[in-house]
Formats: sequence, structure tokens, C-alpha cells
Amino acid sequence: MRTWWGIPLVVVLLGAGVYVYYTEVKPVVIFGLRSDYARAIPFQPVPAGLESLRAESCGRCHRDIYEEWKGSIHAHAYEDPFFQAYWKKDRNIWVCLNCHTPLENQQPTVIQDIPRGRVEKAEEAPNPRYDAEYQKEAVTCAACHVRDGVVLGPFDDSAAPHPTRFDPSFRTAQVCYRCHNVVSGPAQFYNVGPCGTYAEYEGKFFMKEKGMICQSCHMPEVDRPAADGGPIRHGRRHLWRGGHDPDMIRRAVAVDLHADPPAPKPGDLVTFTVTLINAGAGHKIPTGDPDRHFTVEFMVLDEHGQVVEERHETMGRWILWQPVILEVYDNRLLPLASRDYTFRYRLPEAAKGMILKARVRYHILTDSQHEMLERRYGLTGSDPYRFVIYEREFPLSDQLGPTVSAEAADARLGCRGPKVAG
Repeated sequence: MRTWWGIPLVVVLLGAGVYVYYTEVKPVVIFGLRSDYARAIPFQPVPAGLESLRAESCGRCHRDIYEEWKGSIHAHAYEDPFFQAYWKKDRNIWVCLNCHTPLENQQPTVIQDIPRGRVEKAEEAPNPRYDAEYQKEAVTCAACHVRDGVVLGPFDDSAAPHPTRFDPSFRTAQVCYRCHNVVSGPAQFYNVGPCGTYAEYEGKFFMKEKGMICQSCHMPEVDRPAADGGPIRHGRRHLWRGGHDPDMIRRAVAVDLHADPPAPKPGDLVTFTVTLINAGAGHKIPTGDPDRHFTVEFMVLDEHGQVVEERHETMGRWILWQPVILEVYDNRLLPLASRDYTFRYRLPEAAKGMILKARVRYHILTDSQHEMLERRYGLTGSDPYRFVIYEREFPLSDQLGPTVSAEAADARLGCRGPKVAG
């Protein structure tokens, strides 16, 4: 056997291949670079007539919009505990800031070059115009509305104490494209990237035919002055509620639950069916981060509340992370699609005090990931990472009662899905 310094040559070649793969091929982040988010939005000067780019400055005239923005996930995209924990895990790599604090004004370094697209080899220089306090504003007003000393907006007849310009992209989903359409990189085989909600929307032509864009649900329409003292406009609220908001999840998902037979007798084999319907989202559910998933849970409890039998099923994405990123399985629901989850249980001859509990939960993280991030990277136990969107109990007695329904058969696509049963 041929050797090199006493080491079998095949081992040397294999080790060299692994080294080259992990240093020159496999990206150090779970997405690829696209030119329009590989760098921060260039430094923006303060438009004439304004004191600063701070959201508070904008809020002096755009008071309602400012108050909505303050409570949004956009305003907290930098300080969000989930982002901070994952960012620490990724050694605070600079590229994540290009969406979480997108303006060059908000970033401590300026990227000079990215050799071979390797983010860990980027040439960084100190940013003399970095504003640490401004960084905390995350996706702030100027990130979308200020370019080259001009305030951009969706109206072409604005009268304001600062320069304005109509930008038609605010009336389309294009304004969301930069950060919600992250692409795959080398050795990454996603169907859709980790922040690829825009791509899921973009591929559904019937969504466009219905006239829906991202803003239809995430920025609800409202008639009000855009600025204090201005004319009433047909505009949008700056809320951006999404996957961290239980009410938004409940609006997107309709749930139908029924038993067969509907009035079983002791000893009968009963089939319980939970149907999930993507009745209110214009993209797959769940969407966004690959960790997000639903669980459909059936539990039979005795008269003391102890679990006698249970079954859990999961809806989401299953991804192999090493040695390549490979999306193994994706059973998420497309818009208007539905799926049945069934559980069969034979009633005992004496079912006194027994109940069946059906529950649907939405998870931002898996339990193991939350535990790891809490233990190593500062996430706290009080940060909600899962919540119940549906729960129903059936008494397992002589009569279970009529079928429980969420009127799923009447589900129609829109920002308000059918009312969840129960």
C-alpha cells in the first residue's frame, strides 16, 4: 500500500478532499449569496427637511405608521432573541445583518470584497458612519423608503417637507423580494431556500389572478391620512404579522375534526380525523425558516388525566445538514390544499371518564433546538417557540355527540380563513 509519511495515501487524499470541500466548496451559512443582498443597502444621507433617518423622526408626522412599526417583527429583527441565538451560533457572521439591519448606516463594517463568494473570507473595513443605536431599529423606515436623499412611497402626488418620489414597487410584492427570497448555494439542495417565502408566492399564478400580494395579508388595507393633517389615503397598516404571531397562524389554517362513527358504542373502533386546510395563506404553510413545523396530536386520557394512548404527526420540512444540505422531504400545504390526519381507537367496554384530546400546535423551533439554543446561546425559556392553534376534547362515553366541523368545505382563499372549530 502506498503511503505518505507513513499514512496510507488513500487516507491523505480523502482528508485533503474533505478539507478542500469544507474550506472552498461548502458555504459556512445555510444560504447562497445573491448580488442584491450580498452587501448592505448603500449608505443613505438624511433627506433635506428631515432631522435624521431615525424612525422616531419619521413618526412625528407619520404617527400611526410609526406606532404600528414599533410593535412589528421588522422593528425587532435585530434584537429578536431567536435571531440573536442563531447568530451567535453562527459566530455573528456579517452577512445575516444585510437583512436584519439592512442599511450600511446600521452596520459596524463595510464589505470591500467577497473572494470566491466565501462569506468567511470577506474583506471587511471599519465603517466610520456606523450608528450602533440605529442598528437596533433593524428593518427601519429608511430601509424601504429612503434612497439617495429622497423618500420613496406608493403615491405620486405626495406633498411633504422632504423630497418624495413615487415607487411602483410598493404596490407589488417586489418590495419584499430582497430579504424573503434567499437562494441556495453550492452543496445546498433546497426546493426553496430557508427564507424563500417570496419564491413560494411567485410560483403560484392563481395567486396573482386573485390579485393577492404579500401586503394583502401582512399589511392590511386602511383608509387614513398617511401623515398628520394630510388627505385620507387608501393605504396599508405597517404590521407585518407572520409566523411569530399566533393569531396570524390561526387565520391561515382551518381545522376540521370529526369521528366515524359519529355516535359510537362501547367496543366500537372509532376513526378520528383532523383535516388541516391552508385556507388563508398565499404561500406554503409553514413557511420561512426550515425549523418551523406543525404537529397534529391525538391523546386518549383516562379519568385521572393520564395518557393511555397517543399519536403525533408532523407537517414541515426534513433537511439533511451534513455533509451537504439536502431537502429530504417536504409535506407542507400549498394554498387551498388540505390533508387528513387519522387516529383509530377501540373504545373499551367501560370508558368512564375517558376523553380523546385532539390538538394542533405550531412550532418555531424543535424542542431539542430550543434546548440547545437556551443552553449555549442565550435563548431563554420564556421565549415562546410553540403555541396551540387548535384544541378539542371528545368524551369517550356512550355518545360522542355530532361531528365537529370548522366549515372547512366552505374554505375560500383570503386573509381570513374559516373559523377554527372549537
